[in-house]
Parts: sequence; structure tokens; C-alpha cells
Amino acid sequence: MSRRSPATIRTADMPVLDRVFGMESGYVLDFTNQTFAEFFREELGVDIDDPRWAVQGASKAKRLRYYLRHANREAALGALNALWEYREASSATREYTELNDTVRVAFFKILERLRGTPPRQETASRASAESRIDATAASSLADRLLKVSELDPQPRGYAFEKLLKDTFDAYGLSARDSFRLVGEQIDGSFMLRGDTYLLEAKWTNDPVGAATLRSFNAKVEEKARWSRGLLLSYSGFSPEGLTAFGHGKSLICMDGLDLHAVLSRRLDLAAVFAMKARRAAETGRPFVSVDDLGPIPGA
Repeated sequence: MSRRSPATIRTADMPVLDRVFGMESGYVLDFTNQTFAEFFREELGVDIDDPRWAVQGASKAKRLRYYLRHANREAALGALNALWEYREASSATREYTELNDTVRVAFFKILERLRGTPPRQETASRASAESRIDATAASSLADRLLKVSELDPQPRGYAFEKLLKDTFDAYGLSARDSFRLVGEQIDGSFMLRGDTYLLEAKWTNDPVGAATLRSFNAKVEEKARWSRGLLLSYSGFSPEGLTAFGHGKSLICMDGLDLHAVLSRRLDLAAVFAMKARRAAETGRPFVSVDDLGPIPGA
């Protein structure tokens, strides 16, 4: 067992985690003993039934609390991310207690501390994720989007990636530039409400089809279980491609009209992504346009 560092779970964190994962009465979300053990084994490679995690009791909640307090920082973070992803993915078919904004903000600050990053300054309102981008910054980014369209294909691709990173940074999404792994290129990544999103950006003359969707989805699913993907295609997605791609994948999708709407109407980009993720979980559809998401907070 790894020695704990000051960045691991603290006693003061536990009431927040109890509320988020429904542990007040000894349970954890909707897990049975069997599915709880399977989840930890398959998602985290951990035997949660090992007696060392039952020092303070054998209930699922007591084992999880002890694990979070005594596992190392990376293991605790991985468990919280995986459990949060499970909660979000199953929320469309399960009755979980709705989290108030104070609890939600406190949970994300725990994740940020475990990552070793400074916590974001968020208010305790459901609109706390509301964009703080000002009109000048939004207008500048919208102008750059139009100028990118005038470039030749190769410089246009690099300029588009840079524009997206600057846009995500302006909205406080902790964007990372493109990076190369063995045998593959990822156009970037960003953080959203405790989840890591990998980014692939496409600016082609034709709408993206099923082959590109499948290829990027495969990249995402090879990463950590809590990773998701954003495929941003300026020219959109072919209806046939979306149909062939199917439902229940790890992607959300955005097109150029969505991006233009966010910048020109100064919408909350984090709220747009969160609503797309929720709609994908509810319907299985990876692409739902901004105009079809319903009311979205603005600046």
C-alpha cells in the first residue's frame, strides 16, 4: 500500500463524497456487492473485497471510504473519476439524489486538488459554470474563426486547432495543445467537470462520416475508462455516417454552426458540452446541435 500524501482524501471530504455517491446508508449508488466488486476489478484492477479494505466494516460504503482514504493519490483519483462517470452514464435510467450546486462544486474541487491543480473559482449557483468570457474576447475569437476559413488547407488545420485551444482556455477548460502518442495524433484535450475529454478537430470540405467517427472513438476507448471524446467537425456530420456509427459510444460531437453560435451568442461552452454529454447519455446520439439542446446559459 502506498504511503499517503497531503493531496489524498481528507476527513472533511467524506460528507461530500457520501452525498455524491449515496453512501449515507451504507450503499454506493445502485451497486450490489457483486457488481461493486466487478466494477472495481474491471475499471480499476482492484479487489475491493480484499479484507484490507474492510478494516472499518464490510459494507460497500465503508470499504469505499477506507479505500479512498488509504489508497495513493492516483488510485483515489481514478476511483472517483470512474464512479462519477458511472453515476453520470446511468443517471438517465436510475433515480439518484439530485446534487445541489454547493456539493457539485465541492466535489470538483476535490478532484482538482488530487490532480495537483489550483481549484477554479466557482459560485454555488447552477449557473456557476456560466461563462465569464467577455464580449471583446468572444468577438475576437469569432473573427478569427472567419479568418481561418480563408486559409489554405494545411495552415487552416493548424490555425483551427490553435483557435480551439484559445477558445477552451478563454472558457477556463484547462486546454492542452496537440500531443503525439505512439502511432497516433491527438489534437488536444481539456477538462470538464472532472472528466478528461480528448479532442479531434476536422476542417474538411465534406461532412465527417462513420469511418472518422469510429476511428476517433477507438482512440478514446483505448485510454482510461473515464476519458471521453469531442469530435469537432467544422463541416458537420453526414446523417448516414451518424446512423452507421450507431449509439452508446464515448463521443460527443460539435459542428461549425455550434461553435459559431457559442461565440456569437456568448454561450457557456462548458454548459454546451455538459448538455451534449447528458443528451448523449439519454439518447445514445453523439451529435445534438446547440439549437436542439434547449435553453443554454450565456455570459
